[in-house]
Formats: sequence, C-alpha cells, structure tokens
Amino acid sequence: MNKRVLFIDDDERILAGFRRNLHSAFEVETALGPEAGLAKVKDSPAFAVVVSDLRMPGMDGITVLSRVREMRPDTVRVMLTGFADLTAAIGAVNEGNIFRFLTKPCETESLKAALTAAVEQHQLVMAERELLEGTLRGSLKMLSDVLSLLRPEVYGRVSRIAPYVRRMSRLGGDPSPWQTDAAAMLCLMGFIMLPDAIITKVERGRVLSAEDAAVYHQHTEVASKLVAHIPRMGGVARIIAYQEKNFDGSGFPADAVRGKDIPLGARILRVVLEFDRLTSAGQSKPEAYNAIKQAAGMYDPDVVAMLGEVLGDERKYVITQVGLRGLRERMILAEDMYVTRAGQQVKVLPKGSELSSVALEHIFKLARYDAVTEPLKVIVPTGT
Repeated sequence: MNKRVLFIDDDERILAGFRRNLHSAFEVETALGPEAGLAKVKDSPAFAVVVSDLRMPGMDGITVLSRVREMRPDTVRVMLTGFADLTAAIGAVNEGNIFRFLTKPCETESLKAALTAAVEQHQLVMAERELLEGTLRGSLKMLSDVLSLLRPEVYGRVSRIAPYVRRMSRLGGDPSPWQTDAAAMLCLMGFIMLPDAIITKVERGRVLSAEDAAVYHQHTEVASKLVAHIPRMGGVARIIAYQEKNFDGSGFPADAVRGKDIPLGARILRVVLEFDRLTSAGQSKPEAYNAIKQAAGMYDPDVVAMLGEVLGDERKYVITQVGLRGLRERMILAEDMYVTRAGQQVKVLPKGSELSSVALEHIFKLARYDAVTEPLKVIVPTGT
C-alpha cells in the first residue's frame, strides 16, 4: 500500500513537527513553500496524499492542490489551515476537489485518522483504476481478436496503420494518446458487416455508387456504437465516428463539425488510412504522400506534415532476418508472412504489419499447428 504523504507549508517548524509526529505511521516528505511542493509532486513517485496549508505567500493552497490534481489526479488532497472560514473551505472543495479540510492546530491523533482515511481512499481509487484498465485491455483484446479471425486482411491493415498513428500522435502532442491508439486498433471493426465487393472497390479506389456509399459509411457508425458501450471509451468512439470526416467539413458524418473541432485522433486516422490505401494500391510512399499533400481541404495540413516527418524517420530503421522466436513487439514485417497448411502456403499477415503483443500471440498460436515460413524479414527500429 502506498503510504507516501507530502506536506506543503511555508513554516519549517510546522513541517518538522509533521515529520517528528507522523514518521512511524506514514512515509512523510515535506516541502517548504508551494513551488517546492509542486516540484516534488512532479518529479517524485506518486504520493498517496498531499496536504497543503491554505495561506502561503505567492500561491494559496487552493491553487496548489488544484495543480496537484492536474498533475496527479489519483492523489488524494487535504487542506490544512489556521483560518477556519467557510468561504475558503467551499472554495477549496469546489476548485481543488479536496478530500478533507482540517484546521490548525490539529491534534496528532486527529491528523493521523484523517490521513489514514485519505490513504484508504487512494487505495480504493487505484483499485478501481486497475479494474477499469484491466476491463479495457480485455475488451480491446477481445475485439481485436474477433477482427483478426473474421477479417484477417482488415486486421493486417490495422497492423500497418498502427505504428504511423502512434508516432503521429506523439508528434502532435495528442492530449489522449491512448484513445487515439485504441481507435486505430478498432477503427475498422465495422468492416465485419460490409460486403466483400464494397471493400474491394474502396481498396482499389473505385467510385462508389450512392447506394454502396451509404452502406460503406455505416462501418464507422457500427464500430463507434460498439466501442461506445465499453465504459470510459466515449472519446475513442468519437474518434472512430469521425475518421472519414474531411478537414473542410465535408465527408461523413454530414454535420457542422470541421477543422480543429474534429478530434485529433480522427484527423490522424483520416490521413493514415488514405495513405495506406494508396500504397496498398501500388503507389510508392512518396507518391502517396504527395497525393495527400495536394488534396486541398481534405486533410489537416498539420497532420499531413506529421506524416512527412514520420516518413523521414523511417530511414532510422534497419531490415534484418529473424527466426520465429526472434520476433519482438514493434518489429514490422518487411514481407508477407506465410504458414504451410495441408501442403499449401497461406498468408497470415501482410507486409507492413507492426507486431503488437496481440499479433505475436496470434502468430505463436498458429505455429503450434502450422509451419511458419522462416527466416522472417523484418524492419527493426534502431532503438529496439
């Protein structure tokens, strides 16, 4: 259990008293003044509880604990002050989401009881987070496995776009990179309900009839609704829903959302999915990039520039050959992967697929029953 408690106060004598009276029950750290306290919150391992004095020069405790909340939302926050006025208490609770409001002087036993309750609250918060994260990971893996089984060619496409999306998300300062990453893995879930003929037309760049286009655009709605049923995946569902929305506001869905109001993850997917479609249809990477760059109004120019930077970074990768057991996460297949089944070669993953933990698990399961063609030519980031 995390029992780390940070006290922030502008009086060294008070801080010394906290260290002396509480060190046997908690892992006590102190910071003299608000700036030093925020620096400790930022640079140290997470504290279970942060206790701040209300009245300090330069920055009051309400502001301090509000910033603690921004940096470490799971840390429980406690206000301690000698000024027991109701207005300050209300402000602290509303602005900093404070767990307890205590007044000085506070008896040691009362303070211990409050800190014990705060540590227990932190433990409950972390347990809930672990449960939710486990549920999310399991849900994403299940949906990804369904896609790989029902539409292996679509799963291959997802494996190809994922590394581009991940890098561009980092370059763009994505505020929710995990949502964008999850959206990339699930954005084509709706292809499960599309007829093969429509998928083929789209992949080959053919113009769809009005009837076929109406059917095709349902895939984003279907995938978005599937994901929206998973707790805390609303942001991911919105990215998926807007993955075919053009930067100028045209495209699907047909609403007033345009420009930077389109989620960043959706703008990234719009560019990367089109880039993958063009290269899969036979264009070279420079040709595909130039085609996207010249399509005025369709793509966010900042996102297009990110793609250009990522393509430049690909020179930092090396191509090598490895055996089946030499495969690692983040490696990218430099050629199609095949297994031998009933005397025939069957393609299981296409060239350009990034090997995630899910993909590796899928490969190793196949290898139990079918012979994988080895050695395998892969692209390896030089930092791996």
